[in-house]
Amino acid sequence: MALTPGWGSSAGPVRPELWLLLWAAAWRLGASACPALCTCTGTTVDCHGTGLQAIPKNIPRNTERLELNGNNITRIHKNDFAGLKQLRVLQLMENQIGAVERGAFDDMKELERLRLNRNQLHMLPELLFQNNQALSRLDLSENAIQAIPRKAFRGATDLKNLQLDKNQISCIEEGAFRALRGLEVLTLNNNNITTIPVSSFNHMPKLRTFRLHSNHLFCDCHLAWLSQWLRQRPTIGLFTQCSGPASLRGLNVAEVQKSEFSCSGQGEAGRVPTCTLSSGSCPAMCTCSNGIVDCRGKGLTAIPANLPETMTEIRLELNGIKSIPPGAFSPYRKLRRIDLSNNQIAEIAPDAFQGLRSLNSLVLYGNKITDLPRGVFGGLYTLQLLLLNANKINCIRPDAFQDLQNLSLLSLYDNKIQSLAKGTFTSLRAIQTLHLAQNPFICDCNLKWLADFLRTNPIETSGARCASPRRLANKRIGQIKSKKFRCSAKEQYFIPGTEDYQLNSECNSDVVCPHKCRCEANVVECSSLKLTKIPERIPQSTAELRLNNNEISILEATGMFKKLTHLKKINLSNNKVSEIEDGAFEGAASVSELHLTANQLESIRSGMFRGLDGLRTLMLRNNRISCIHNDSFTGLRNVRLLSLYDNQITTVSPGAFDTLQSLSTLNLLANPFNCNCQLAWLGGWLRKRKIVTGNPRCQNPDFLRQIPLQDVAFPDFRCEEGQEEGGCLPRPQCPQECACLDTVVRCSNKHLRALPKGIPKNVTELYLDGNQFTLVPGQLSTFKYLQLVDLSNNKISSLSNSSFTNMSQLTTLILSYNALQCIPPLAFQGLRSLRLLSLHGNDISTLQEGIFADVTSLSHLAIGANPLYCDCHLRWLSSWVKTGYKEPGIARCAGPQDMEGKLLLTTPAKKFECQGPPTLAVQAKCDLCLSSPCQNQGTCHNDPLEVYRCACPSGYKGRDCEVSLDSCSSGPCENGGTCHAQEGEDAPFTCSCPTGFEGPTCGVNTDDCVDHACANGGVCVDGVGNYTCQCPLQYEGKACEQLVDLCSPDLNPCQHEAQCVGTPDGPRCECMPGYAGDNCSENQDDCRDHRCQNGAQCMDEVNSYSCLCAEGYSGQLCEIPPHLPAPKSPCEGTECQNGANCVDQGNRPVCQCLPGFGGPECEKLLSVNFVDRDTYLQFTDLQNWPRANITLQVSTAEDNGILLYNGDNDHIAVELYQGHVRVSYDPGSYPSSAIYSAETINDGQFHTVELVAFDQMVNLSIDGGSPMTMDNFGKHYTLNSEAPLYVGGMPVDVNSAAFRLWQILNGTGFHGCIRNLYINNELQDFTKTQMKPGVVPGCEPCRKLYCLHGICQPNATPGPMCHCEAGWVGLHCDQPADGPCHGHKCVHGQCVPLDALSYSCQCQDGYSGALCNQAGALAEPCRGLQCLHGHCQASGTKGAHCVCDPGFSGELCEQESECRGDPVRDFHQVQRGYAICQTTRPLSWVECRGSCPGQGCCQGLRLKRRKFTFECSDGTSFAEEVEKPTKCGCALCA
Repeated sequence: MALTPGWGSSAGPVRPELWLLLWAAAWRLGASACPALCTCTGTTVDCHGTGLQAIPKNIPRNTERLELNGNNITRIHKNDFAGLKQLRVLQLMENQIGAVERGAFDDMKELERLRLNRNQLHMLPELLFQNNQALSRLDLSENAIQAIPRKAFRGATDLKNLQLDKNQISCIEEGAFRALRGLEVLTLNNNNITTIPVSSFNHMPKLRTFRLHSNHLFCDCHLAWLSQWLRQRPTIGLFTQCSGPASLRGLNVAEVQKSEFSCSGQGEAGRVPTCTLSSGSCPAMCTCSNGIVDCRGKGLTAIPANLPETMTEIRLELNGIKSIPPGAFSPYRKLRRIDLSNNQIAEIAPDAFQGLRSLNSLVLYGNKITDLPRGVFGGLYTLQLLLLNANKINCIRPDAFQDLQNLSLLSLYDNKIQSLAKGTFTSLRAIQTLHLAQNPFICDCNLKWLADFLRTNPIETSGARCASPRRLANKRIGQIKSKKFRCSAKEQYFIPGTEDYQLNSECNSDVVCPHKCRCEANVVECSSLKLTKIPERIPQSTAELRLNNNEISILEATGMFKKLTHLKKINLSNNKVSEIEDGAFEGAASVSELHLTANQLESIRSGMFRGLDGLRTLMLRNNRISCIHNDSFTGLRNVRLLSLYDNQITTVSPGAFDTLQSLSTLNLLANPFNCNCQLAWLGGWLRKRKIVTGNPRCQNPDFLRQIPLQDVAFPDFRCEEGQEEGGCLPRPQCPQECACLDTVVRCSNKHLRALPKGIPKNVTELYLDGNQFTLVPGQLSTFKYLQLVDLSNNKISSLSNSSFTNMSQLTTLILSYNALQCIPPLAFQGLRSLRLLSLHGNDISTLQEGIFADVTSLSHLAIGANPLYCDCHLRWLSSWVKTGYKEPGIARCAGPQDMEGKLLLTTPAKKFECQGPPTLAVQAKCDLCLSSPCQNQGTCHNDPLEVYRCACPSGYKGRDCEVSLDSCSSGPCENGGTCHAQEGEDAPFTCSCPTGFEGPTCGVNTDDCVDHACANGGVCVDGVGNYTCQCPLQYEGKACEQLVDLCSPDLNPCQHEAQCVGTPDGPRCECMPGYAGDNCSENQDDCRDHRCQNGAQCMDEVNSYSCLCAEGYSGQLCEIPPHLPAPKSPCEGTECQNGANCVDQGNRPVCQCLPGFGGPECEKLLSVNFVDRDTYLQFTDLQNWPRANITLQVSTAEDNGILLYNGDNDHIAVELYQGHVRVSYDPGSYPSSAIYSAETINDGQFHTVELVAFDQMVNLSIDGGSPMTMDNFGKHYTLNSEAPLYVGGMPVDVNSAAFRLWQILNGTGFHGCIRNLYINNELQDFTKTQMKPGVVPGCEPCRKLYCLHGICQPNATPGPMCHCEAGWVGLHCDQPADGPCHGHKCVHGQCVPLDALSYSCQCQDGYSGALCNQAGALAEPCRGLQCLHGHCQASGTKGAHCVCDPGFSGELCEQESECRGDPVRDFHQVQRGYAICQTTRPLSWVECRGSCPGQGCCQGLRLKRRKFTFECSDGTSFAEEVEKPTKCGCALCA
């Protein structure tokens, strides 16, 4: 900006330093501003959990951290974060965000951390992060993202942590992660991924955490690359499993062989999976086909994001959309038709339709649009149809339609337009039809041009008429002469009952003053006018609005306060306000005083006051408020004075006033406080806070009456039993049986018989279909904003003339599939907005003429599937539906006979003739008295409300006179009693009862056992007029007086010649030897304690047993063995070394070596574990070989350590440096040379390190990979026999010298395992070395130990161990550092972790329950049960019992099962030298298990021998025969 001399001061130009000072002050002023509801500390803005629905507008430009989490934000617009160039951290998690517009993050070039998790994102726009080069952490987990486009993360080159888990991702485009070369953490688990493009993760060398489990991976040929990729990185991608095909389901991807990844079909192998993501996707709630996206009637409140870019038509009518945001349809350049009719749209962004060059139809009727922004239709050159009817448009700018040269139909019907500027329609060159009727046109001189235009162009077909002045009222504009349009001071040019505007052509007119109100000095006085609602248009300059002493009952959320930016005070006292819609004060941030005294409010919630961010005084005196909950005043942080005087408040929820941070005066007087335990917190709160309260007093209980709350001691706030659960909760805004979305309430299929309570008063759509209603609920008339009512599929049989009163806004009424037979003539009276009426599927035969007189807007009538009787009485309906094709041609006639099956729409009206009266069944539907419904000679009368009414004769009552007044007619006497009636209605009766019964209705059986004679413990059983005796076992007779001889021949229970002895307790049997039991029926098992030897079988006999000997044995107890020479053991003469044991394997001695040893007699030490860091091995007897060829296998988790060192001046050193293998070689010339391996080997697994010096080259290779080569400048390297070879470390003096000469870089001793050291192809024996303390034999392999978040490290004594990553502990590194048991809730028990996040409680004896908090539990049921070969298990049905291991049975698993063969399918392994070899494919055999009688053995009886190919760990292979058993049985032991 150039500064002109003399500008701003007469003394000359402003000094530059003064400009700088002013600019800095202004910048600080802008930076210090803080959005409403937020707190600002330094460069941090905290807006979390404040209920925001959109991003605040005035965020300071210097903000570095912005917290917006825990709100209700639904969409991120392109300009929401514009100008926040210093923002580094943005928290957006836990909102309702469904879409982020492209470019929303473009200004935040310094952004480092962004959290969008736990939202409702369905898709990521491409290039969303293209300007966020500093972004290092991005959390998108727990959304509904379905696909990852190729350019989703383009530009975020510094991203290190990317979380995409717990979404619905099913497709990833090739190259989606290609730019993320620095990525360290990537989570893709818990998605729907089936395949991944080849090499998607190959460009991530720093990747350390990768999760892909819980997906739907299909392991065909396209996924073969992933198996090898995971095997090369064994510590990441754990639990990644195949979900298909069926043969591979459940297998770890890394374990599947390459040959098993196959594709069926010739063309499939070359297929590259693609995702069509850039064109958007079909919203889940909509249907998409042939370029049409159909979202009609889905309850949407906003336009869905990321729609298919190729769509040509979108149907969004019959939803709850309230606004059209900027660029809402701009991405969809192929759109030809947009239908947004019948929504709640009140605002349209100027660029909402920008760029739609192909659009030819735009339907916006039936909304709440009041203004058309400048340029909203700009660029729509191909538009042919524009429907703006049935809105609230009050002004049209003259250039509103300037680009619509091809428009042929424009409808502005039914709006609030009073005048149109000249030239408004000049650009409409192709216009053919124009609808302007139902607008309050003021026909003064300003509208003269319109009359001339319509006479010249007779295109207005709706009959537009004048509303003012009076002399032209109701005359058609196009038929009035031009001279009649004049402006005169004598005439009144406004419509009574409407607002008066200052008219001009710019549509920025301000209201002069609402009708009947007085306006002076920015004060609008509208009090005492009997207003029922707030005037719609109020001058924008208003500072005080007085609406007191009126009859306003509901404050609607119309958004009227958004334009009243100067409003400071609103007075609504002395009205009838009982309901304030949420958001009614939206936009009233400037209001500081709100008076609601003397109204009828029963409860309050924070949504009522949303938008009153600057409110300081809130007066709620003299209402009907009964309780205050902790959501009542949320968001009113600036309120200083709150008056709740003279209400009906009995209790206040804890924390109810905590959000009122500025509160200084709180008036709670004249309220009936119930000072129980629920109000105990308030007394202490009042004492601590320095707030003026006036000392509110208790009213209950009696002993605290009139005592100030703050003077009541805490123990005196007490509750009776059951009162603790009371309290004050917010009134639900939706019935429990229903689902509510904005103003749409769905109560379908809930078996309702009455209207549920709690339906919002502002409901616009109410779905009650599929219930049990028999009448239209009368409460429907209280919901005056209803636009749609669905009562289909109920049991409604009749309507009344008042069923739908007060529903003037109703546009859709669905009564299909009920039991309606007749419609009263005034049933639809007043439904002037009704457009669709469905009576389909009822039992209607006729409709009275004039029934649709009031439904002037009706365009669709569904009356099919009804038995219409098409005689002359229905001729009017035939003509009526033909006038506007209101019936789609479905309804057919069911009678008379010659009209059966004919269509109501197409049959000529003259065919509807009367040839006699209709059948009685047809007439009775609207005159039920014809069907004689009254019984017992009752008289029937037609009734407009109840359809018919019966006048009953004397002695009868009921709707149909079906209830007799004779008290005996219902047969009240039971059990054969005789009824005696008395005279009169509801008169009593008496019953004469038969013998054995008594009572008023003979329903009581007389107790005949009162004086019974049953003896000897007999039990009396009552009968009817008598009784019987049930005798004990030893007595009989009618009165149990006779003793029974139970030892008589007929009753003697004793068996096997036992003697029967009679006793008072019954018969007792004395058994013969060998028998037992109560009846001597059991033969005693004499084999229980037998002494048969040598596997003999015991044979039970009566009172004795015999032994059945095994083959070769004899004697009474089989104690004499056969005479066989003792076999000689093969291990005799075999000497196993180093503590090994000799075992017999197939008559061949085999030495079983201890860990670390090998050789036929375990004579060599082949593997060692370096436990201490300062230790080493020393080879001293080295030959002077001309070549050096060294190979060894290494396992470690450390970054550094010495592997080999030999030489002095001419040295060679092999060390582990930062995970890589480094070889340093000094041939005596300067400088020395060094090479490094490309691979790292510090992952806890064994790696083969090979060093070869040949000719003039030194090669280093890892695991047989590509070698690294070093030139030794012409000198051959040989092992120096004069200097020792050190392994795993070296002495301190040698280490210091080597470190000083840069021969080694770290010098740390090796910590880990070394095995199979070869020097020039000769396997070295570590027993021939000088072994320092800290080196132990053997390396326990890590393959059996699985580390989830860590690396396995071999150790000597304890075996392999997991070295965990930071933040993880446990044997397998599978528990968080603090563990799930941190802060556990176990009362009488021990916490036992179940996984990383959950635990269970192991209870002490005597306690039970999930938290061990229930006393009196039974003792541990398994405590006394010792299972020998199995484990104890307790269940509800069996109790404690043993579950046996395979091969054992019995109650205690003590019996070994008989010999059997268990099938096995596995690879067969053998050891050749020091290599492990296994077959290339699995084979099948049986494992022989179980016992045999005698001294026989369970072994293979049938053997199978086949030749198999073996592959060995050292790379060799061979073929050899393998013999395996196929059948097992008992035989002599070999």
